[in-house]
Amino acid sequence: MTAADIVACLLPVCLTGGLAGWFLRGRSLSRVLPGSVRARREEVGTSSVSLEEVLDLLPEAAVLLDGHGALRFANIEAREAFGDALGTIMRYPDVFSAMRHLNGVMVKASAEFVLTVPVRRVVRVDLRLLPEVLATGPAHILAILTDCSERDAVERMRSDFVAYASHELRTPLTALIGFIETLRGPAADDPAAQQQFLAIMATQAHRMQRLIEQLLELSRAEMLEHRKPRGSIDAKHVVELVRDELSNLCAARHVQLETKATDIPVLGDQEQIIRVIVNLVENAVKYAGADGRPVRISLTAEQKVLLGRPGVAFVVQDNGVGIDEEHLPRLTERFYRVDGNRNAPASGYGLGLAIVRHIVDRHDGSLKITSRIGQGTRCEVWLPCVREARA
Repeated sequence: MTAADIVACLLPVCLTGGLAGWFLRGRSLSRVLPGSVRARREEVGTSSVSLEEVLDLLPEAAVLLDGHGALRFANIEAREAFGDALGTIMRYPDVFSAMRHLNGVMVKASAEFVLTVPVRRVVRVDLRLLPEVLATGPAHILAILTDCSERDAVERMRSDFVAYASHELRTPLTALIGFIETLRGPAADDPAAQQQFLAIMATQAHRMQRLIEQLLELSRAEMLEHRKPRGSIDAKHVVELVRDELSNLCAARHVQLETKATDIPVLGDQEQIIRVIVNLVENAVKYAGADGRPVRISLTAEQKVLLGRPGVAFVVQDNGVGIDEEHLPRLTERFYRVDGNRNAPASGYGLGLAIVRHIVDRHDGSLKITSRIGQGTRCEVWLPCVREARA
């Protein structure tokens, strides 16, 4: 039984006015309500509960619509789960099409569609025509909204893994097979060649492991993208954690990492925000010193107002070789790599910035990347402050 069916069954028990209406129409409660419900009605007595108050108790997103599809009421769960997107959902053509099927005979309809702004979400809407006794003014249609984004993300994760992983794994697997055949044949009695080939094989195996880890991380980011974070963290604490985590990497690459941050509360998932900053700094460490110059990376977190909204800007800037401007719009695409770095030893799979984009979208933030050849790259991640995000 769905939430809509439960509401249709239980609400008459709670609404005194509705019950009175049934009596006035000469209907017998014994023919409408089961014995346990009648007992509950006697226990409740003459207390009056509105339809909206009952909907606020539901664990699912529920809204009331009029005959034209105008939104009349949204319960707490609907406002928390969908926010400003509720209006868009109710105006979606598939919802209107399903509503046209509701009449005196047909009382149930449903629709499923995909929202692409601000993030991809698959939403199912189950519509129920409320009986006259439950209708509140012009609102006589109950809609239950179910977010099916996780199911969709799992299905796309499977197809993406087959499409992308099989292609990217082919090269290292071919290399491993070739080295194994060489070790079992011509190099079987050559210790020096064995050590050389084993080192290359270890590198290729590590690349495959890294690819699988990043694919799983990207899938997790996509699955959580439609869930707004509810925790609160401090921008300065995030910067300190990132500095401690990357201290060994920076020391090994002779990179000078400068940090500066302010105590500003941010509404977000601490683990994900740290992953965003770590990915940006790791990219700077890998590619900033490609021409042998000393690498200096600055990581700052300061308050910034963007489009009238207060927030925090995390900025990662390096003095490296920079990126051609033509590549900047596509840097966050999965498996997109700049041609100049494709064969570089430190080159990745082009998934790091894709992960960053999904996490930033989940936090209602923005990502801006600017770069100049010979002058370095600047990545800015803006996230709303706690007060702004909760509002």
